[in-house]
Amino acid sequence: MTVIQIAQHADDLPRATRFYTELLEQPPTATYDPPGLVFFVLDGLRLLLERGAPSALHYFGVADLDATIERLRAGGTVIDSEPHLIFRHEDATLGPSDTEEWQAFLRDSEGNLVGLVEHRRA
Repeated sequence: MTVIQIAQHADDLPRATRFYTELLEQPPTATYDPPGLVFFVLDGLRLLLERGAPSALHYFGVADLDATIERLRAGGTVIDSEPHLIFRHEDATLGPSDTEEWQAFLRDSEGNLVGLVEHRRA
């Protein structure tokens, strides 16, 4: 079984589309309005922004957590939690072996909490 799509609540689709375009550094793959659906495709996984969807907590992998947070902060994004160490991966059970997992949390344009994750060599 594979995950095909994750939905995220968005009251204001144009505003949410701008936010996720900046966060993901790519434009949406498809927009259907009406009925009010915006899709981004990330390595085969669809992220759907939709007015009727519930809020969900997404974690996105980034190459440079500190630089990503600073880029988003400069654009006015609210940062809830600065980059911090979460876990050290001794093996590859939940992440790359011999890495540290760093996370930060922010709010998207719709008030949903979003996690950013970087695996750093220990």
